[in-house]
Amino acid sequence: MTIGRPGKQRDILWMAVAALLMTPANARASQSQEDADRLAAAQNSGQIAQREALETARVAKRATASAVTHAIDRATTQFIASLGASVTSRVADRVASRIEERVEQKIDQNQESREREQEARERAEEKREREQEARERAQEKIERLQELYDDGREDLDDDRYDRAAEKFQQLADMNGPQTDAALYWKAYAENRLGKRDTALATIADMKRRFPQSRWQKDATALEIEVKQSTGQPVKPADQSDEELKMLAIQGLMSSDPERTLPLLEKVINGSGSPKEKSKALFVLAQSGSAQAREILGRIARGQTNPDLQRKAVEYLGLFGGSEARKTLSEVYASSNDASVKHAILRSYMIGGDHERLFAAAKSEKDESLRREAIRQLGLVHGTSELEQLYQAETSTDLRRDILQAFFLAGDSGRLVKAAQGEKDADLRRAAIRNLGLIHSEDSGKALQEIYAKETDHALKAEVLNAYFLQGNAKALVAIGRSEKDPELKKTAVSKLSLMHSKEGNDYLMELLQK
Repeated sequence: MTIGRPGKQRDILWMAVAALLMTPANARASQSQEDADRLAAAQNSGQIAQREALETARVAKRATASAVTHAIDRATTQFIASLGASVTSRVADRVASRIEERVEQKIDQNQESREREQEARERAEEKREREQEARERAQEKIERLQELYDDGREDLDDDRYDRAAEKFQQLADMNGPQTDAALYWKAYAENRLGKRDTALATIADMKRRFPQSRWQKDATALEIEVKQSTGQPVKPADQSDEELKMLAIQGLMSSDPERTLPLLEKVINGSGSPKEKSKALFVLAQSGSAQAREILGRIARGQTNPDLQRKAVEYLGLFGGSEARKTLSEVYASSNDASVKHAILRSYMIGGDHERLFAAAKSEKDESLRREAIRQLGLVHGTSELEQLYQAETSTDLRRDILQAFFLAGDSGRLVKAAQGEKDADLRRAAIRNLGLIHSEDSGKALQEIYAKETDHALKAEVLNAYFLQGNAKALVAIGRSEKDPELKKTAVSKLSLMHSKEGNDYLMELLQK
């Protein structure tokens, strides 16, 4: 059998032959030169006899050289034959060594490739986590701002004007999207406290910094009121007058609504207190008449400040009917205020408007609004629309939101489908996690099947977490008894230790008694 590279082996052997032949060849060349010298000497001396004798000698030497050559060839052949086995063995060893080196190199290259791929996946995962953390921080900031705003409004409603002014000042200092509103309400609280000059300075600051604000109209009305006031705190009698007005309006609503509705609109657009305007808007929404719906529509289109606009949007959603939904759709298309659009999406949910929620979830360019539409689709049990979105969507983050919406819709079947068949491990984990939030027999069985078939350690750990979320101590005990993997067994026991269930505690006692 030929081993290694035959051509290269032959080259090596012939190089050895050439080395062996080199010395005899030089000897023959030297002998030919001596013959030539002697012939020249014979010619110069004219000794023909010597020339003939020299020729005879040359013939004899040629025969001798031929014999030497044949002898060398035979010796070379024998030498090569004697070296053949040794050379072949060394070549075979060298070839085997090179093959082994190349195999090791290939293994190393494959390992390096896998490590690079793993590093790339980890970097991608870290990037997704950083992006998710950034979104969560941004959302947390929005929620903190909204909470501070709501607390300030609550203080105003409860006549705690000093606390309200302090909170709205904090909100204004944070330079969020509600800074103009915060300055307006701060000035309102300062006026109620009798701090006329401070209130006017706050209004001037708000007008200067936010010339296009939709709070400008309210700020101007408040400015006029402050300038007309004496600088004293508002008397309780003044506040009771507002309440008496609202009681009178409510009384007229039942007997003469046509005369009362314009009065309500006037109160809403006037310079009254937030509480008075909110009550007027509430009474207006209770009417249920076409005229009331038209007034709500004007307010929802931005006739007043954003607070009342969002409230009008909410009431239109409760109002129901095709005309109310049409108005909401028109406001959504024309508004640039994301908070108003969020409110409209929630109103679509209240009205069960699958079609418009689906349209927003598909085509809305603002990702936060898409997320809102997806969430609201889950709340109206729009599972067929969610399934279409899931199949068409390429963003992992949005697909994760759709899985969350399936949970909100209580659709364990589609979550099971994603948990078992989804190729993206992150989405599989999300599906498993949401299954854990559905407390049903079907979801428990599905988790059991997934755990039995799954080989990925992280996904099996996610199933254990889902059992924990379900409060399914029975399943965790079964895994604790049968699981061979020490880490997974430890995780199951750790979850049981936090559940404080009788079944779990009994199993923990068993472990202690072993």
